Parts: sequence; C-alpha cells; structure tokens
Amino acid sequence: MADSITDPLLLALNATLTIASRAVSAVPGSSIAIKYIKASHQNDPYRTLLEAALVAFMVWYYVGTKHKPGSSDVKLTEKEIQELIDEWEPEPLVQPLTDFQQSELEKLPVIIGSVGGKPKFADGKERLNLASYNFLGLMNQEFVKEKAVEALRTYGVGTCGPRGFYGTIDVHMQLEEQIAKFIGSPAAVLYSQGFSTIASVIPAFAKRGDILVADDGVGFAIQKGLQISRSRVKYFKHNDMEDLERVLESLRVESLKAKQSPARRFIVTEGLFANSGDICPLPKLLEMRNKYKFRLILDESFSIGVLGKRGAGVTDHFGVPATNVDMIVGSIANAFGSAGGFCCGSEEVVELQRLGGQAYCFSASLPAMLTVAAAEAIRALQADTEVLTQLRENIDVLRDVLLRSGAGLPVIFDGAPQAPFVHVRLATPLADREEEERALQEVVDEAARNGVLLTRAKYVWSEELNPPRPSIRITVSAALSKKETEKAATVVKEAIKKVLKARK
Repeated sequence: MADSITDPLLLALNATLTIASRAVSAVPGSSIAIKYIKASHQNDPYRTLLEAALVAFMVWYYVGTKHKPGSSDVKLTEKEIQELIDEWEPEPLVQPLTDFQQSELEKLPVIIGSVGGKPKFADGKERLNLASYNFLGLMNQEFVKEKAVEALRTYGVGTCGPRGFYGTIDVHMQLEEQIAKFIGSPAAVLYSQGFSTIASVIPAFAKRGDILVADDGVGFAIQKGLQISRSRVKYFKHNDMEDLERVLESLRVESLKAKQSPARRFIVTEGLFANSGDICPLPKLLEMRNKYKFRLILDESFSIGVLGKRGAGVTDHFGVPATNVDMIVGSIANAFGSAGGFCCGSEEVVELQRLGGQAYCFSASLPAMLTVAAAEAIRALQADTEVLTQLRENIDVLRDVLLRSGAGLPVIFDGAPQAPFVHVRLATPLADREEEERALQEVVDEAARNGVLLTRAKYVWSEELNPPRPSIRITVSAALSKKETEKAATVVKEAIKKVLKARK
C-alpha cells in the first residue's frame, strides 16, 4: 500500500530532476560551475550554504515586493499638524548675545552726519575722534569729496562687473600706475576690498605643497590667506629674527634629507602690525630671504601713508628700494580714507594676479568715485608732506601724555614710537577675557562721557590663530591739532585712572 503511494512521487521527482539537469547542462559553461560547486561543497560545506543564502537573497531582492514612496505615510489630522508646528523650535542662526555684548550694543554711539576728526553725537556734542584709522585726516576733506562727486556724475555708482569682464575703466589703470610710482615698484594691481587683497594675493601664488613661513603676530586677513592657500604653514615668534632663522634652517635641512624638488617658499609678515603696533625689521627679513632663497610678501596696510619720509611705508622708513620686496600689499581704506587694496611687484607678479587672483577675478571692481578719491588722497600726500609732520607731532604728544605723564598707571602701552596707534592693555590680566573687556569698555564709556571717542580692538576670538590680549586701540590723526590731541590724551589718562581705581 505504501509502495503504491511513494512510487509515483519518486518517478515524478526523478523526471523533474532529469529535466532540470538537462536544462542546466544546456547552459554554456554549466559543467564547470557544477564541478566548482561539488568541489567547494566537499572542501567547505559552510561556504556552499553561505553562497546559497546569497543567491536566495538576490532572488528575493529582485522578485520581492518593492516599497513605493508614500505607501506607508502616516495620515495626520489638521489638529495634529498644527500641534507639531507649535511645538517646533528652530535652532538659532547665531548664538544669543551675552549680557556684556547686549550692554555694549545698547551703548553704541549714534553719530549725526559724517565721521571725521570731531564727529557729532546724537546728544549734539562733538567728540575728539581717537577711534578711526583717519591717520592723515583726509576723511571728509572737501577737495576729495569734490573729485568723488565729479567721478560719480561721470561714471555712475558702480561698475557692475569684475575687472576681467567689463569692470575696468580708465581711472582704475591710472590709480594702479600712480600707486606703483608712489611705492617705487614696476607695477601694481588694484583690488576692490582691502581685507580680501592679502587674503587673495597669498593663495594666488602659494598652493598645496608650497611652504609659507609667517610671523605669529599677523592679522586676521593674512591668517585667512594662509588658510585658503592650503600650503604648509610654519610660524616664527613675533619679530624674532633668531627664531625665523631657526625655522628656515630646519626647512633647509629637511629639504636636503628628503631630496625633493624645491617647493615655492614665502616669508609673510606685516610692515606695521595691526595687533601690536610693532614695525617689522625689514633689513633683517631681506637678509634672511636672500640667504635661504625665499620670497617675501609684505602687508603694508597700516604703514602705507604713515611711515617713511614720503609716507610710502616700511621700505621708505628703512630706505630700502621697494623692488627688493617681491610683493608689497596694502589697503587704501586706512590712511587714504577710501576703499580697496593693492599689490605691487614685478610685471609678472601683477599679471599673474589678473589671471588667478580670486578677489580680482570674481569681485566687482572698485567704484570710480572711490578710485578717484584714493588717487586724490595720494596726490595730496605727494604734493604736501606737511601732513606727515603734523601726524608725527601728534603721535609724540599722545605718547608723551600717556607714557610719561601717565607713568604708574596699571596698564601697558604697546606700539612702536612711530606707529599712529597705541594698544592699551591691563598690566595684570584678570580672571578671564570677558572681564578684561568689560573693564576696558568702562574706560571707553568714561572717555566718551568726557568728549573723546575710543574703541576696543575687536577680534573674532574663536578664529584667531594667536589671539592678543584685549586692548583699547587709540589712533592718532592729523585732523586734530596738537592741543586737541593733548586734551584727548589727558581725558584718556584720567579715564583709565578713574575706572581702574574704582575696580580695586
């Protein structure tokens, strides 16, 4: 009875296997696959199980039911949707202000009219301005304004395009030629923003694999240029030529050991350091540059128009030909009271930037009225250097009141004797940075109440490479007389004395 039931099943199974075997044998190469499976199973049965599982998964993946978008969406009622909307709280775009920042914001002065040597506040009273980079007092000079207005009527407000497209006009080329002659370089290229000039010049020449050796006291714009270049960056101690030579020598030895083709190599520094008021030792830098075969990039944003017999910057100050420096970079927004920046160098250095300087190629060019204003400011300085005499006399007066008459104050005054600004820092650091800033801000507020406009030096602390200690930056201007400068310095000295005495 049992045999009569199983015999037909065995016959059917045998017939099925025979048909399947013939079908598989008909496939080209099947005999090789069968031999591989038999040998694999004999040597490693678990591998056969794994491969069978993978084949089964592939069959399931391609044959199984696919998920269709929207097929399992949860249907919410209008009430539930509104509840979710009410509960949602977006992340803030910026961090909320601290109590100190909020207090500082509320105390910002409101200035009526233009900002010059003696701006008028909303309370109707004038303040002596020791906060702006108006070193030569050219801000709001009528002869500069008149030329700017003429340019506005001739060329319009802006150029609406980069220099390489349709943003170049005749006054741009005239200013470039004027700057090159003033500095003493073969050629110059004009940028439309002062900050982005050095941040564009550095990566135009230095790329990945190149070497940049920079002073660790350089300003924020240079730091960004170093970062954007993606070059290898080595720092030396601020204005320490012995440490610079140590770094250069270590790089020389390293290069000899590696037996690599020499990379492009640059020394990067400032002429007059914005964060300290120090002047770089240019002759020694040039000596190191020549000895170790580097190129020198010199940022003169704060020294141009200020240092030297002609006001032509650090090269003029030390009596060094500008052609000895590979690249001289500067801002037109400080001493010359306009906007934009420049880079001086050889014809090759300038032409490369016209092709590869990011801020030159991709930023709208400097408006004609600002270009003409800058040209007029440089022309005025070249025609009459008496303004430099006035500036230096005011610097001496300020330093005499603060450093000599103010001796014994619990503060430090940083800056070279020729620098047109002084950084005032607390002699004894407080518990944290914000507490120091709060104390210095009280000095700023006290000076403002007594007729002098000051400002703390502002930094993006989280982005600074080597953040300096908090300070009040006191700037000197030729727009004020010696008597006004002396009065302002006395107010500052008394404000420091009063505030810090009250905090003891």
